[in-house]
Amino acid sequence: MGGYYTAVISRSLVFSIRQEVYAKLLRLPAQYYLDNSSGHITAKIMYNVEQLTAASSESLRVIVRDGMITLGLLGYLFYTNWRLTLCVFVFLPVIGVLVRKASKRMRKLSLQVQDTMGDVNHVVQESINGNAVVKTFAGEESEQERFYKSSEENLKRGLKMVIVQNLNSPVVQVVMACAMALIVWLALRPQILGNTSAGEFVAYLTAAGLLAKPVKNLTDVNEKLQRGLAAAHSVFELLDLPEEQNNGQLKPKLNGAIRFDHVALNYADGVQAIKDFSLDILPGQTVALVGRSGAGKSSLVNMLVRFQEVSSGQIYLDGLPINDIDLSCLRTQIAMVNQQVVLFNRTVRENIAYGQLQGASDEEIHAAAKAAYAHDFIMNLPNGYDTVLGAQGLNLSGGQRQRIAIARAILKNAPILILDEATSALDNESEHFIQQAFDEAMQDRTTIVIAHRLSTIENADRIVVMDQGQIVEQGTHQELLAKHGAYYQLHQRNFEDN
Repeated sequence: MGGYYTAVISRSLVFSIRQEVYAKLLRLPAQYYLDNSSGHITAKIMYNVEQLTAASSESLRVIVRDGMITLGLLGYLFYTNWRLTLCVFVFLPVIGVLVRKASKRMRKLSLQVQDTMGDVNHVVQESINGNAVVKTFAGEESEQERFYKSSEENLKRGLKMVIVQNLNSPVVQVVMACAMALIVWLALRPQILGNTSAGEFVAYLTAAGLLAKPVKNLTDVNEKLQRGLAAAHSVFELLDLPEEQNNGQLKPKLNGAIRFDHVALNYADGVQAIKDFSLDILPGQTVALVGRSGAGKSSLVNMLVRFQEVSSGQIYLDGLPINDIDLSCLRTQIAMVNQQVVLFNRTVRENIAYGQLQGASDEEIHAAAKAAYAHDFIMNLPNGYDTVLGAQGLNLSGGQRQRIAIARAILKNAPILILDEATSALDNESEHFIQQAFDEAMQDRTTIVIAHRLSTIENADRIVVMDQGQIVEQGTHQELLAKHGAYYQLHQRNFEDN
């Protein structure tokens, strides 16, 4: 039963720490996910937590049990013959140095094992997510080689840990044997034994001999302990990372007025994505952001939802500084459709009514799907709205995935709508119908549209042309064409491409 209760405690500890780590991951800023691969993040929550709990349960049991036995035996030896026992203590610094050096080496190797495990996870996730590309470009052998190399590195680091452990334990045992030999040799000296009887001497030797096993156990458990300490460093380092800044106390119901006041955004590498950007958007207006790739359009909307923090200047919503608004309140009032659609391995209904929308009725979900022209193809799926889409919804076409994401945004019914190249994955017919749906959905709602296909934003209230993080020109479609400036050139190039 003791083993059962130990297992219960160990597995409960794994469960609790994983919950805490996962909760932390959800609260980390978007930049963390840009700086770390999904494979390494997964390794932290799966592999590292497992190593940590294994050390805390198994190692703790051995350390407490064998540590108490060792202390008890040493106490008995000291009580029986303190002179002889002091001679044994001479070897303790040697054992301490050996264990310390081995511990440092094993902890370093354990960190490397964790990193290489992250590499293995990363390769697997990339090959799964990019399965179509792997097959199309006959990349099976290349991916197999990548997996082999990353797995081989993990194997090498693991075997090095085994070598260090298997060298450390015998060396410590040799030192203990030397200590025993010294005891026997010194026992032949009458001045050392004093008045000790033969029976007491035999008992002393027996107790000294019994020291070997607990010391060996303590030496052997050091490998698990170092793995756990290395995992603890990784896990607690993650738990100590700063979360998204959320100092806002206000929870207003927004009308959709947006003001960018001399806003700048600087990345950590020194690149200035947005430079002294100022723009006023009235409630209900549709503003289109256009420009070449890298002009700063996506960076601008990322600041609006606070995926990235403003470096200087200020963003105001309904006249309120964006940092004064509670982060959750802010994001519940902004709907966003990205070019790279994210669908979950759940039903169509759950994907449309996601997160805060889980309480939506079937009528509301169907209405949103119809507005996005998704209802018809959804009804043709095997189980309609109850069809499980699979990982990333890859069993749907690009246009179908896009329309489900648009339906999700429509259902949210937020006062601010962001369409980041939302129609780029649709064919012309679908784009036409969806554009009609959005024309109606945009009524009384502030909308920011980012699109390379300029035909989708010709009816915008205002078009803002960006280049290198700055506004080059702005106006209506007709006004900008008449200027024969940057927008005119983009329009002509886009027209020729189409």
